Amino acid sequence: MNSMVRRMVAGFAVAGIGVGMLGATASAAEAGGSGLLPCTANQFTTKLVPGDAGVGNRSGAIQFTAKQGERCALSGVPEIGLVGAHNVLVHNEAAGGTPAVGIANGSSAYVPLHWTEIAAADEQQTPNAITYTAAAASNPHGDPIDPKVNLAWNLGAVDANADSHTIDVGAVHAGTAPTPER
Repeated sequence: MNSMVRRMVAGFAVAGIGVGMLGATASAAEAGGSGLLPCTANQFTTKLVPGDAGVGNRSGAIQFTAKQGERCALSGVPEIGLVGAHNVLVHNEAAGGTPAVGIANGSSAYVPLHWTEIAAADEQQTPNAITYTAAAASNPHGDPIDPKVNLAWNLGAVDANADSHTIDVGAVHAGTAPTPER
């Protein structure tokens, strides 16, 4: 009998914590992600957004948009990688401790990207994809969710020589990715 009572009390305690967390997340999207659970890869959609280009400099962004009914926090320091383009490196410029960014119900956030494209064609490479790894690999119920998101690279070649061979990645920003003025 005592074990049944202990299990019921534990169940009510867990339920109370869950209800408290739901209430905290309702207003946390405006608070920069504090109080929100880390995003899983199935809570948002992603796309590459082309940016400005000029004098060999190129820019773009990875844009995240929360699915309807979803609320979560993207790590302020994104984990980004490349598929292909073996001589091109990813340089994360986001400072450690950069705060998380909350997204909810169709709102967006983005990661700025910058690289150069001035080398001769034989000193450039085009990545097959850019990857983002979500902070959470399971949902609150413990169900595993692949955290890796692959986006086909459609933003052109990247310098891959000894002088310039990086894609610079910034911190996550709230809002939609800037697009070039045309």
